[in-house]
Amino acid sequence: MPRKRYPSLGAFESKLLREALISAVFKLDLRQQVGNPVMLMVEIGGILTTISFVINIFSATARTSFFTGFVSFWLWLTVLFSNFAESVSEGRGKARAASLRQSRTSVPARKLNAEFFDASSVEISSSDLRKGDLVLVKANEVIPGDGEVVKGAALVNEAAITGESAPVVRESGGDRSAVTGGTTVIANEIIIRITTDPG
Repeated sequence: MPRKRYPSLGAFESKLLREALISAVFKLDLRQQVGNPVMLMVEIGGILTTISFVINIFSATARTSFFTGFVSFWLWLTVLFSNFAESVSEGRGKARAASLRQSRTSVPARKLNAEFFDASSVEISSSDLRKGDLVLVKANEVIPGDGEVVKGAALVNEAAITGESAPVVRESGGDRSAVTGGTTVIANEIIIRITTDPG
């Protein structure tokens, strides 16, 4: 079975950058910065230095005003860049998830009749899988749906979901048995029990 290819997401797509820039401005709301204490303090510093800059324009020397304005500019630039970088990351994650959801509808699945590697199987579309179905996934095949490993152990590439390039071990039993549809088995083969219906 050929390995499923996902559409590549350019790091500098104009639509992604435009949405990230708009999101970065909206994130200047102090209530949204509460989750990031460092940037919250930088933004508060930017507000205070901006107020000080405006006051200094009318009451202090030009040198003091210039320095305060310069500090204020760099504080605001730091906050905006941080928000922009976070928004780009979020946008890429959402685009990747949307791409993954679209591709999952056409992933072929090898549905088993019993919980054995040599059990008889029938190939169906992943959209026809239902909760409780057993599927066999071999090396270089895409996992057709969310589920848990009930037999075997394998290396799984979860880069399509997490962005992490290092493969992870998924095996039956314990807390490393959960697998996500759309990820790829790199080595070995596993039997998965589907835990969610399509959609």
